Amino acid sequence: MNKLVSSLEEAVRLSGLKDGMTISFHHHLRNGDHVLNLVLDAIAQMGIKDLTINASSIFDVHMPLLDHIKNGVVTGLETAYIGAKIGRELSRGLLPRPIVFRTHGGRPSDIISGRSRIDVAFLAAPTADDHGNFTGKAGKSACGSLGYAFADAEHAGKTVVITDNLVPYPLAGASIRETCVDYVVQVDSIGDPAGIVSGTTQITRSPVRLQIADTAVACIEASGLLEDGFAFQTGAGGISLAVAKGLKDKMLARGVVGSYCMGGITSYIVDMLQAGCFRALVDCQCFDLTAVESIRTDPRHWEVSAAQYASPTAKSCLVDGLDVVVLGATEMDFDFNVNVHTDSKGNIMGGSGGHSDAAAGAKMTMIVAPLLRNRIPLIMPRVTCITTPGNTVDVLVTQYGVAVNPARADLRSRFEAAGLPVKDIRALYQTAIALTGEPTYPQRREGKVLAQVFYRDGSLIDTLYCVE
Repeated sequence: MNKLVSSLEEAVRLSGLKDGMTISFHHHLRNGDHVLNLVLDAIAQMGIKDLTINASSIFDVHMPLLDHIKNGVVTGLETAYIGAKIGRELSRGLLPRPIVFRTHGGRPSDIISGRSRIDVAFLAAPTADDHGNFTGKAGKSACGSLGYAFADAEHAGKTVVITDNLVPYPLAGASIRETCVDYVVQVDSIGDPAGIVSGTTQITRSPVRLQIADTAVACIEASGLLEDGFAFQTGAGGISLAVAKGLKDKMLARGVVGSYCMGGITSYIVDMLQAGCFRALVDCQCFDLTAVESIRTDPRHWEVSAAQYASPTAKSCLVDGLDVVVLGATEMDFDFNVNVHTDSKGNIMGGSGGHSDAAAGAKMTMIVAPLLRNRIPLIMPRVTCITTPGNTVDVLVTQYGVAVNPARADLRSRFEAAGLPVKDIRALYQTAIALTGEPTYPQRREGKVLAQVFYRDGSLIDTLYCVE
C-alpha cells in the first residue's frame, strides 16, 4: 500500500484536519527541527485555525510559532519543555488558553489513556519508506532514538510521516511500523542534525563546577549504591557530564559493572558503555552525533519509548529501576522543591522534561548546581514554580557544601562518615546571602493564568501567571 502523497498540504487535507483540533510533533531534532515550522506554514495557508499543538518539546528554532499564535492558527500549547527565548515571549500571555506542561512520562501516559487526544500527528522521519515504516538511525538528518514519537504514532487519529530520505520498501530496522501510519510526505529537509547538540553538551571547565562534580561523585560512592548492577541517569549539562566522567573513572577503578545508563545520551555516556561500565544504554533521545552513531551500530544501545522510559502508568518503567539520578536546578527551596520551568521573574525558560519522573523513581536523586549564578542565590525560601516536589529530592551538591533532605538520615550518616561537607540547606542559604545580600523575591503573581504545571501522575502541581 503506497501512502506517499505529493505535498504537506495534501497530507493535511487527507488527514481531515479542521479548526479546533490538536496536532502533535516530536523534538528529536531539537534546535535543528524544521518540521513544526513547515507544517504550521502549510496549515496557515489553508486557512485552518484554533489549533492546539501537543509537542514533546518546543525549542527556540520554533520562533515562527509566535506569528501563528498571533494570527489565530494556534491557540493552545501542550508540552514538556519550552526554550528560553520563545518562553520569554509566551510569558507575556500571547496564547488565549493556558499552556499545559506535562512531564516526559506524563505525556505518553495521558496520550495512551486518551486523556490527551491527538487528532493528527506530524512526525519527522530521518528515513522512511512509502508505506510509513521509519527510523531516526539513518539518513542525512539522522537523530538516533525516536522515543518521544511512539505514543503519537500509535494513538493519534491520523499519523503523517515527513521525511527527507525516502527509501524503497521495506525499510529494514524500522523504529515505528507502517501499521501506525496513514500518509508519507517527502520534503527537501526535515532539519539540521547539528541542532541536536544545541545547548551545553560539553564538560564544564569551570574550577567551581568541577569541584561540585567531584563532590557529587564522592557522594555517589559514599551512598552505598555504587555496586554491580548500578543503574544511572544524568543530564547533558556541563556539571552532569563531569559527574559522568568522574563516575566512569571510579567504576573502572573499583571494577563495578552497572546494569544500564540512560538520559539524554551523549558521547560521554557512550564512552562509559564502550569502557565496560554498563551492560546497556537505554535511550529515549540522543544529545549528540556520537550517540546517534552508537545507537545505529551497537546492539547494547537500545531505543526505548517515552512510556517505557518514564510513564507512571506503564507496565514497566525504567526510571523506577534507577539507583542514582543527577539533575540540575534553576531554583531550590528549604523544602527541597526544585524549579526548572522559570527564572526568578516567572519567565518560562524550560520545563520538567524527565526531571520529576527520574526524581520520583531513583533511590537517590541528586541536584548539582552552583550556589550562586550571576550573584543570584540558587536557594530561596520558596521556589517560583514547583517542577519536582521536595519529597523526591534527596541531595543538593554545591561548591559550599552538601545539603541532605531531612527524610534521608541514612544518606546524611553515610556522607558524614565519609568526611563530606554536609550542611543544613538553610545554612547554605545564609552563606549565599552573606555573599550577595538578601535578594528581593518577586511576589507570587495572580491574574491571567499563563500555564498549568501537571505532575507525572496528572495532578496539578503549580500554576504560572503572565509576566507583565
